[in-house]
Amino acid sequence: MSDPAIVVEGLAKTFTLHLQGGVRLPVLRDLSLAVFPGECLALVGPSGAGKSTLLRALYGTYLPHGGRILVRHHGELIDIASADPRRILAIRRDTVGYVSQFLRVIPRVPARAIVAEPLVHRGESEQAALRAADAMLARLNLPERLWHLPPATFSGGEQQRVNLARGFIAPYPIMLIDEPTASLDAVNADIALSFIEEARVRGAAIVGIFHDPAVRRRVATREFALAPLAEAA
Repeated sequence: MSDPAIVVEGLAKTFTLHLQGGVRLPVLRDLSLAVFPGECLALVGPSGAGKSTLLRALYGTYLPHGGRILVRHHGELIDIASADPRRILAIRRDTVGYVSQFLRVIPRVPARAIVAEPLVHRGESEQAALRAADAMLARLNLPERLWHLPPATFSGGEQQRVNLARGFIAPYPIMLIDEPTASLDAVNADIALSFIEEARVRGAAIVGIFHDPAVRRRVATREFALAPLAEAA
């Protein structure tokens, strides 16, 4: 078996609700897991169990209060929990891709430029990156008349297709995916799931949240269950 792409050891995360008198809300405690190349690990559990919190911690958005989050970056295991911001940016550029539920972009930037950006940051020429972006948008059935427009006024499904194209345009070794099909019709949801399957086949280690059991059955190789912790203190 190959070496793991992600190793989580004793992860803990608590939120402090400053507007509610400093109430502390524990979300993750002593969580450990490993994800290997070619796996798609589905996070399952009720609302409030910490699924999205875990994804954001894996991406370095949330700083944990304990434990380690090791990701394999250029052959070396790097602890996201203690890495400096410059190293985290490099990991996001080269190693860890993230597809969230919502598209967050700079206003007035055309959709095709948003999709192309990850390749440009990796050193691709702008022309080559835009060609790849156009191919992704065409595959996701986004009308060509929209490619040169900023997506702020797009429908939710159109924005999510831009989001998916951007997330999957680069061959990240690790992919974090949060409800990728929630805003999509059946045809484009099937294409989105094909992206996940293709990434897994090429050897990506994938961690995702998929609320639809049929989607989990199709793309996940195994599940990891989380449960809500005790009430806030």
